[in-house]
Amino acid sequence: MERLQKILSQAGIASRRASEQLMLDGRVSVNGETVTELGTKADVSRDDIRVDGRRIKVAEHHRYILVNKPAGVLATRSDPQRRPTVIDLVGVREYVYPVGRLDFESQGLLLLTNDGELAARLTHPRHAVPRVYEARVLGVPDSRDLDRLARGVEIDGRRTLPAEVVLVHGSPASAPRTVRHASPRRTNAPSATRGRDESLLRITIREGRNRQVRKMCDAIGHPVTHLARVAIGPIRDTRLKPGQWRELTADEVRRLRNAGN
Repeated sequence: MERLQKILSQAGIASRRASEQLMLDGRVSVNGETVTELGTKADVSRDDIRVDGRRIKVAEHHRYILVNKPAGVLATRSDPQRRPTVIDLVGVREYVYPVGRLDFESQGLLLLTNDGELAARLTHPRHAVPRVYEARVLGVPDSRDLDRLARGVEIDGRRTLPAEVVLVHGSPASAPRTVRHASPRRTNAPSATRGRDESLLRITIREGRNRQVRKMCDAIGHPVTHLARVAIGPIRDTRLKPGQWRELTADEVRRLRNAGN
């Protein structure tokens, strides 16, 4: 007997946290009874477990797909408004789902899988798997702005975890400036955007809050004009064009399993 959300995750339905939400939404049943209690256990070999009326089964083999999501495509399996999704891009027969968030306007690397254990590892905050973004922003952040981003800024009533920030170009100095911090501190209000110049930041975060990088840049007064995720843990691929996808290699999967804390 195992917790139902773990069974759903192992079956490739969704990550454990997303599976819990499926249960809370009343979309999961066991032997004909809707289950909303998160502590419920079941036996996948004996019980009739269904999501939206469809019986689940443990995936016979796992798929690990890396896709470069274009802007204007949803990082989800389906959309009531029938907007394009990453599932439309890959068109595989197996039930795979996106791991983590990447907002509609942003592009970049996204993992699709039916390996619930790996998805849980990549998304759980305690593992702190890094994601690297390149953000083109209005104006040129100064050293104080970069310091604020690195130490953490308050968004949606909660401070972000420390980040790594590199000003790739846009600075009067020729060399990129890297800022790293291990603990947050209080700061003053964000500086105003200077003119309409743009600069490029490389930001590494270890949490996955909604539209986080965009909100972080808004908080220092330098809104994002273009955002791309360029790495998930150890996985990068500069040759993968927007809209393209490929299978991860066995070595890449192994490195992802070992990523984070």
